[in-house]
Amino acid sequence: MTTVLRIFAWLLAAAVTFATLGPAILRPRSELGQGGEHALAFVLVGLAFGIAYSRQRLLTSAISVIAIGVLEILQLWVPGRHARLGDFVIDALAACIGLAMTAGLDWTRQRLRWSTKPS
Repeated sequence: MTTVLRIFAWLLAAAVTFATLGPAILRPRSELGQGGEHALAFVLVGLAFGIAYSRQRLLTSAISVIAIGVLEILQLWVPGRHARLGDFVIDALAACIGLAMTAGLDWTRQRLRWSTKPS
């Protein structure tokens, strides 16, 4: 199951990378606006990686922030795209929120399991 979760997380990351660096005309659009779309996409990436790599969340968080920075910088060389500090902040924060949500869910699950153990 872990392998399937990791494959899903990497496919989601590849889709977000394509949306970030691919032609602007192929980027999905919604009513959320650009900031909302960024936040949703990267929260989902954070959730996926937080579930897939649950024992390495701190490392995953650091790698995520670095990778998001690299993606933002790579946009400098993509025609019709531009790198923005605000996009980086939203994306990195959203990914970390997704990772933190999985940590919180794991913590809650462990507390509930611990409290229901017979004495």
